[in-house]
Amino acid sequence: MSHPLFRKEMFIETAFERRFQAMLRSAWHKQSWHVIVADPGAGKTMGIRDLVRTAGAKVVLAVTAPKNNEEELALGNQLFSALGLPLRGRWSDRKPKLMGYLHQYGTQCLIIDDAHDLSLEHLMFIKELTDQGRLQYDHPLGLCLVAAGRGNTIPLKETLDLPDPTWLQFRRRLDKLEPFCQIAGHTSEEVREILATLETVYQPLFPHLNLRQWGGSISTWLTQPVLDPTHSGRVTMDYLMKLVTTALEWTYQAGDTEMKAETLEKAAELLVLRRDTLRIIDGAGPSVAALPSESTGQEQASGTEAEQVSSPHAQQKIPPAVPTAQGEHARSRKTAAAQPTISTKCTFSGVVSIDCKRFLARGVPLVECPDCAATRTLKPHGEVLRFKSHDKRKTRTPNTGQRWARGETDWDVVGG
Repeated sequence: MSHPLFRKEMFIETAFERRFQAMLRSAWHKQSWHVIVADPGAGKTMGIRDLVRTAGAKVVLAVTAPKNNEEELALGNQLFSALGLPLRGRWSDRKPKLMGYLHQYGTQCLIIDDAHDLSLEHLMFIKELTDQGRLQYDHPLGLCLVAAGRGNTIPLKETLDLPDPTWLQFRRRLDKLEPFCQIAGHTSEEVREILATLETVYQPLFPHLNLRQWGGSISTWLTQPVLDPTHSGRVTMDYLMKLVTTALEWTYQAGDTEMKAETLEKAAELLVLRRDTLRIIDGAGPSVAALPSESTGQEQASGTEAEQVSSPHAQQKIPPAVPTAQGEHARSRKTAAAQPTISTKCTFSGVVSIDCKRFLARGVPLVECPDCAATRTLKPHGEVLRFKSHDKRKTRTPNTGQRWARGETDWDVVGG
């Protein structure tokens, strides 16, 4: 069973959060306008929540851009709710009063998370609201449109560059020196700083935990092209926490007091190279209290010849974990000899409940058998997909140095 500490949400003041919150605070104190961009999973929402708790929920007012609703009413209701005001009455009657409430409650900065979802109507409403604040109340508002983006992509810029007078006026209100800002992720050294903090957080479970020794390997794994398609060389907090907590959970369930290199490598493989692997879940499904079996980990770590031929990522490998100079030397690992078992027929066969048209559209030929993890090709028969009878795959101890080449697909499926 997983320990509650692994499920506890925590805010860590990382280097990214310091950069991000510094930008938000600057906009707050200067009443300036910015479009702030960062990678998905970098920690934007956590940083906004922490700032709002520190500053006061109404001094810095934060909302999320409405999804699938382009009307200004949707964004207006978000602001009313953030102020704790009821949504009774017609929008035409409530709309002129909103800026008065913001002035009354002393709101100094608006932060809109997921701003890449804002529509033209939302942006026009923001301009109208803030213009009303300046004209009727002499109350300027800072504005931060926080959006997710990668590389050189700047959300909203295409809209704000339109030649219409509305967007020319909106663009003129953006900060003259920093209208569009991109907050960088974590460097390798900053990753080590986070790992040092996590050592303290998880000390009750692992008194002698030394995560910093794996800082270099973790940074290398999390900047693989799969997770870092723009080749920024920076690590996001989401991927870092997924990798570390997965390895720590397995270590805790195994009853170990220190993380092993093999455990960390297996977690990295699942996160990086097998993150989209198609797996059929059959029977009772995964158990909440079940421990990760060693045989399952070995089967996931070893690739079949069919996968290596068909996958475009077959040559991609993740280097083994190597302790850095700041950590302890890793324990020497012995390579276990291959121990093949007698091949027998697998009992699983039958119709797999995957939509046939969707399966063919995805172009994913290989799936894993839920009983023996053998990789075989699904072929359509009429309007259904059938998994033919086959030999069980031979279990063997994976070679740490050559076990990383894996195929990738794009979605998870439950098979019948």
